Amino acid sequence: MNYSAIILSGGRGNRMQEAVPKQYLLLGGKPMIIHSIERMDKIETISEIIIVCEESFIEPLKEMIHEYSILKPVIFIEGGQTRQQSVYNGLKAAKEDSIILHEAARPFVRRSDFEALISNPNANVTLGYDIPFTVLTGTSKVQGILNRSELINVQLPQKFNKRALLDAHEKAIKENLTYTEDASLLFDISQEEISIQKGTSINIKITEPLDLELGEIIYKNHIINRK
Repeated sequence: MNYSAIILSGGRGNRMQEAVPKQYLLLGGKPMIIHSIERMDKIETISEIIIVCEESFIEPLKEMIHEYSILKPVIFIEGGQTRQQSVYNGLKAAKEDSIILHEAARPFVRRSDFEALISNPNANVTLGYDIPFTVLTGTSKVQGILNRSELINVQLPQKFNKRALLDAHEKAIKENLTYTEDASLLFDISQEEISIQKGTSINIKITEPLDLELGEIIYKNHIINRK
């Protein structure tokens, strides 16, 4: 089975307080987004890489793809106003029946992690990691306690049947429903079975300046020569 890989790269990353979005900042000497693309490029069953991004970054991304000698076909799709809209745009462009969904701001997923996700026998799979802290509900005051043994920190990449996820997105559009990621969207709308594959503590999303500093340490100690 072949897969279309969709990389979400449309966010502005305002919390990073940089002139360019975080996914194009240098990490380990190369643009953050390139780390994931290079690993995807080496996976035989990924037939195409779809980058969903702002239109103004398409040409710079083409230059990056050339500079880092990416061999797989790379398709550039303009992102939407929201993450959910961007995923939908990417899904419509995918040619394969199964997709791998990833975020450009999660650069520490190794090739072996992608391959384990692909090897999982289930059609819909998300990475997930234990939550090591207490979680309460409430805003200005405590309203409830959640059992952290029943909770996971959702990580990407994720694997989905394209048709199932596309149908769920179209239902969400019709019903004006908004979700922050796609395992919850697919489960809530279609009640599809979604397996959880154990993620890793290093699979962080780069969001704030401190994350980038931590990222350099993770890259040096856990990623170099262990892809």
